Amino acid sequence: MPGLHVMTNDSSRTSAGWRSSQALTVTAAFLALFALVGFALYGLPFFYDFMTREYGWSRATVTSGNALGKLLVGPLFGFIAGWLVDRFGPQRMMAAGAWMGGLALAGLSVADTLPFFYLFYVLNALAYVCGGPLPCQVLIARRFDKNRGKAMGIAYLGIGAGGALVPLVAARLQHVLGWHHALLALGVLIVLLAFPLPLLLKNPSAVPRPDRTTPQPAAPAVDIGAILRSPVFYLLAFGSMCSIGAVGGVMQHLKLYLRDQTFTQEGAARVLSLVLLSSLVGRVLMGWLADRFSRKHVMLLIYLIVSTAIPLLLLPAFPGRIYLFAILFGIGLGGDYMIIPLMAGDLFGVRALGRVMGIILVADGVAESAFPMLVGALYNEAASSYALGFSVLIAVALAGAALIAFLPKQLADKAAK
Repeated sequence: MPGLHVMTNDSSRTSAGWRSSQALTVTAAFLALFALVGFALYGLPFFYDFMTREYGWSRATVTSGNALGKLLVGPLFGFIAGWLVDRFGPQRMMAAGAWMGGLALAGLSVADTLPFFYLFYVLNALAYVCGGPLPCQVLIARRFDKNRGKAMGIAYLGIGAGGALVPLVAARLQHVLGWHHALLALGVLIVLLAFPLPLLLKNPSAVPRPDRTTPQPAAPAVDIGAILRSPVFYLLAFGSMCSIGAVGGVMQHLKLYLRDQTFTQEGAARVLSLVLLSSLVGRVLMGWLADRFSRKHVMLLIYLIVSTAIPLLLLPAFPGRIYLFAILFGIGLGGDYMIIPLMAGDLFGVRALGRVMGIILVADGVAESAFPMLVGALYNEAASSYALGFSVLIAVALAGAALIAFLPKQLADKAAK
């Protein structure tokens, strides 16, 4: 029948258009995380030794920029970042974040005084808040009803891919251009990678969906006050703070720990690469599990993997110990950041996700800054031992798992239905 044929064609075009929009969404989020987290976050430490030699700064000074940026930007700006994402849309925020990240690295390439060093590191932290995980999480959550965990897992592969590639890219650029121009080139690459695609994405309401043939009624306003009064919110927030803090505490000190264990520079680099490569597996695996099982239980599994991996650093040496740690810890690292927005979306709804994650990411950023400093303070110089600091991280990681275990099962189980 002619009418039926036209309807079928319209339906096919609608499905194809929505699938194309979803593919572009995941690609845009992948590139944003690749550039603003993988390149900027993991790339900057590559240049610390050049800064210490040329400017005479201590290691404590060059590593303080990341902590200062997160501690300043998180509490002062992070709480409104979720509102900005909800108000202006994740696409505009991602585009703005790309420019901020590029300018930050360009500025750091010539910042030879501490005030300018800290200024551009704060701008880099602002780029992370505006264009990194938060808007990417909201963007994907708004465009995926099914396979949301898989989409989030693929997008978050960008962090591990960027983090694994940036040492090689930075080393090559430094060899050819010198470290100043190499850092500038990374800033340009961040803009080229992360800026264009978000501007090509239409708002979800402007793209016909194959499962929605009639206009949807306006959703009720989000009552963020009610969410903040809910004990469930604090279980999720403090649980994620514990696990992210433990992960950050290990990552900031892992290379120093490996050097204490007499690893060569090349050997330490191989272990760090294995952690990041394993994180790619963790993101895909945990995203797949999150689409098939209760996300509460997947989150608990991730936190227990992190809690199990860290003690391997304190055990007596045995063949393959460090590499076993790297694989387990990398899988936990990959799933850790990815599962939090999925859990928050299930508990509080997709429309509240921007504001909820804005607050949680601020809290996680504080933990990610504070625990590395605590581990450094607990380091035993005389014995070259991280035993006390890592023991604290194990206890913190287990506390995070315990908090997640108390999340209401009926809410968490909605993910599986």
